[in-house]
Amino acid sequence: MSKSPSPQPIEIKISTVVAVSAILRSVDLAVIDAALTRMTGGSPDFFDDEFAVIDVSALAADNPEIDWAQLVALLKKYSLNAVAVRGAAPAMGEAIRARGLSLDDGGGNHARPLPDFQVAPTPAPAAVAPAPVEAAVVAATAVAAPGTMIIDTPVRAGQRIYARGCDLIVAAVVNNGAEIIADGSIHVYAALHGRALAGASGNANARIFALAMEPELVSIAGVYRTFDEGFPADMARKPAQIRLVGDRIDIQSITPATRA
Repeated sequence: MSKSPSPQPIEIKISTVVAVSAILRSVDLAVIDAALTRMTGGSPDFFDDEFAVIDVSALAADNPEIDWAQLVALLKKYSLNAVAVRGAAPAMGEAIRARGLSLDDGGGNHARPLPDFQVAPTPAPAAVAPAPVEAAVVAATAVAAPGTMIIDTPVRAGQRIYARGCDLIVAAVVNNGAEIIADGSIHVYAALHGRALAGASGNANARIFALAMEPELVSIAGVYRTFDEGFPADMARKPAQIRLVGDRIDIQSITPATRA
């Protein structure tokens, strides 16, 4: 009797880690604390233990040195778990790594933040009184619908969009170098040239649909397929769907059959 093959001790699948981006425009921890309090209404679980990438690229070169330990602790107070720093000067590298944070070069090593959470700088005094510090929440161009995120604008190279807990509909082109992610299915009513990852939270029934399918990479529930040699010629730039059959990525045409 033949024995079943032993399970592999480790299995590698593509994984999607989505993080919010904390864009610093001040290193004053009291100012940041006050801004986050206003943003969250004081709720300690507003961010629900999200991963956070600290973006320091907007800081002036002459800003005081950042106290990374205190900054990480402050973000943790609001249920933001700092995992990386983006836009750091080379001189900051050693101190950042000493706090257990990784360095994000902006080249796509971390998931696209959606939305971006920005801590704005203290504005210049007005003629009557100083204006208060404001913390702006900037969301992607999207139309909310029950169980769906709708994107009406082209998804550019380097941009990442994540539809958490729902399907994603993109009514515009997804360019090469862009990445779209959904916990549910993905529908692109235009050309899909970038990366598309459906069922990101493990939904093996999720699918990817596009009117002109020619992606760089697709993934369903962590099982992925790349197209380094090009998308299959018989379906390239045509309406198609991608689904998971067992542990294999399956591509099917969705061109309506000709009727008499």
